[in-house]
Amino acid sequence: MPFSHTQFGHILRLVRAARILAHHDALFALEGMPTPPLSLRIALALARLRAPWEREPEVSTESNAIPRPGERLAAAFQRLGPSYIKLGQMLATRPDIVSEELARDLMKLQDRLPPFDMSVARSEIARDLGAEVERFFSEFGPPIAAASIAQVHKAQTLPGENEPTRTVAVKILRPGIAAAFARDLESFFWLARIIDRTQPYFRRLRPVEIVQILADSVALEMDLRYEAAAASELAENMAQDPEFRVPQVDWRRTGAQVLTIEWVAGIPIGDQDALRAAGHDLAALSATMIRIFLKQAMRDGFFHADMHQGNLFVDPDGCIVAVDFGIMGRLDTRNRRYLAEILYGFIRRDYRRVAEVHFEAGFVSRDKSVDAFAQALRSVGEPIFGLRAGEISIGRLLAQLFRVTETFAMKTQPQLLLLQKTMVVVEGVARSLDPEVDFWAVSEPVIRKWMVDNLGPEARLAEAAEGAAALARALPNLPHWIERAEQAADVNRAPVSESLRRDVADRPRLRLGGWLGWAIAAIAVFWLLMQSH
Repeated sequence: MPFSHTQFGHILRLVRAARILAHHDALFALEGMPTPPLSLRIALALARLRAPWEREPEVSTESNAIPRPGERLAAAFQRLGPSYIKLGQMLATRPDIVSEELARDLMKLQDRLPPFDMSVARSEIARDLGAEVERFFSEFGPPIAAASIAQVHKAQTLPGENEPTRTVAVKILRPGIAAAFARDLESFFWLARIIDRTQPYFRRLRPVEIVQILADSVALEMDLRYEAAAASELAENMAQDPEFRVPQVDWRRTGAQVLTIEWVAGIPIGDQDALRAAGHDLAALSATMIRIFLKQAMRDGFFHADMHQGNLFVDPDGCIVAVDFGIMGRLDTRNRRYLAEILYGFIRRDYRRVAEVHFEAGFVSRDKSVDAFAQALRSVGEPIFGLRAGEISIGRLLAQLFRVTETFAMKTQPQLLLLQKTMVVVEGVARSLDPEVDFWAVSEPVIRKWMVDNLGPEARLAEAAEGAAALARALPNLPHWIERAEQAADVNRAPVSESLRRDVADRPRLRLGGWLGWAIAAIAVFWLLMQSH
């Protein structure tokens, strides 16, 4: 069947990507499928035509040796641009797809690009905020950081009524970035759908849903008002936690393309020498990192999903201050409950319960054995309890869990991908501060408190009260629902013989009326409501 104009465009973009991968000797990223689809075979063939003389010898900056496959792939993604950088950062959370070594190298993928010109930055501010830069800022400095989506400038605000001059950070979207992402994401979706149709082995990984998560994340990053709202919501959630702070948003100087936020006067969390010199306790900061992440994810269901060292500072009071709220994660109550039980089960070494939770959540198919799955989980959990705290890696545990779930054909849970990535990054930051930090010991009180608050007797009573309230709201509509159900039954009733019809007519007709019928209906509805919880 001939290719359409749109498909031809996708193939051209895929050929370009394949050529750059070939240039970096990273074509292995596209060669892992047992039966590649026609479009991919075309792209690989065209890429190889130039690969021998395009490829240049490269050396690892770390070891002055031939770079590892993951380093080559990261370099190719860096060259391919913003969309592939984001894709690489997402793949870094999936060692089950790309292997543990590749995931480790992709985790180091840096989202850095040359800054765009100051004149462009000033015109973007004027276009988005409706006035020249001088109407908003007394000083507007050159870019201090530039990434694939935006760059940041340091500035001073103009004083106003009851408003002193303040130092702020001004984030400006890169011109044309939205259109570039849209083109690449369209190609990602196209390829994901092909993989879903033609590669049964990869179907359980839900490639289309993974790309959708990437697209949803990017869509939020394309409008800086969403980032401002995310910062505001996170600040509200964490207002009672003195260990963590969110800079204040300047809404007057914020629009779709421009975000102005309080300047953070602190020490980068990666500068350990400066932190020690300032008298900060690195071990305490390490434990704080783990606690604030778990509070955000478990308690609030809304967490900063890009908590790498470049986005975290320590203020003079020892409070961790976060910046860059373009990537945020959410977990609903149901998934938080399952996650808490899984983590707590590992902490208590109750592998049977961990296995049961996976089945209850629908993560593992019912046709698999709970006992066999519990045994496989034990093979993952037990070895870590024989290690010192500093030797226990959450990243390694997740990688082993991925391998176990692959054996049991567990479907990828797209809603947990950001959580998995963030957990690995948070552990890395925490261990950089204190290599001996005991992730489990720090996590246990936070998780236990959440379980008491949400799964204990008081929480069950609160759920019952909510169910009763929902029942009270639903009861006025019961007569209408019952009448419609009876009408549907009359319409759909299959024809029966005349003798059977007379036999039924001679019997007393059972109708859902009177106080007993209403009581039965109320109990049934209440039971259904409780089951939904």
